Amino acid sequence: MAGWLTLMLVIAVAGREATRELTVFQVMEMRSVMGMVLLWPLIAVSGGVAALKTQRLREHAARNVVHYGAQYAWFAALTLIPLAQVVAIEFTMPIWIILLAALFLGERITRWKVLAVALGLLGVGLIVRPSTSGLSPGQLVALAAAVGFAVSVTMVKSLTRTDSAVAISFWMLVVQSLLGLLPALWVWRWPSATTWGWVVLVAFCGTFSHYCMARAMRHADATVVMPMDYLRVPLTALAGWLLYAERLDLLTVLGTVLILAGNVLNLRRAAGPAR
Repeated sequence: MAGWLTLMLVIAVAGREATRELTVFQVMEMRSVMGMVLLWPLIAVSGGVAALKTQRLREHAARNVVHYGAQYAWFAALTLIPLAQVVAIEFTMPIWIILLAALFLGERITRWKVLAVALGLLGVGLIVRPSTSGLSPGQLVALAAAVGFAVSVTMVKSLTRTDSAVAISFWMLVVQSLLGLLPALWVWRWPSATTWGWVVLVAFCGTFSHYCMARAMRHADATVVMPMDYLRVPLTALAGWLLYAERLDLLTVLGTVLILAGNVLNLRRAAGPAR
């Protein structure tokens, strides 16, 4: 999860920079195609093509149709609202994950998991602070991405029961490359040298962040792993402040403290008594 957090922080910055020049469709397509090349060393180490075999191709396809839509909404939101808000709104996701994991994966909902999520969401609320007029279009787009990501993550947890992290990452790239090919060709324009660098960074981080996530899911319940992702909110707020002069105030700091408290509580309860 530390790998996931680091790579997702970098991709938020790289994605914003790349979409200054290119459309979201093109960035996503280039990311998927490059990702298949970047993933090859892990495929080779894992046993080559044999490691990619799956009996659940329909589940991979369904998961990645949902994830593609959520990812498009996430990149689009980066162009509409501050970085910290995009990531903070995304963190309504654990609510949906806890419900979906309980309904479809048989995971238990305990009062400690609920409390950890509640503390995290309270912290997110302090950071986002939506206006009295309601959510803006950018915030609504980010919320749609959060719901889509929740469905996708729940399906990843199910897939880890039979398929390797490498296979899950590979089929994600294949399905999303096919989904985005025609839209990307329709709006294609050649990137500048600087933008090529940002796109490569998006591809690298996008590929290996999902590998890290799939590996984490093999070691713990989704409802244990995902609240750790709350750390991305304060980290992204800090990046927005340093790189784009976006606001970082006392309420943001207080929200960060609540997020950390929720993570610590959830992890300590998940660990149980020492062996």
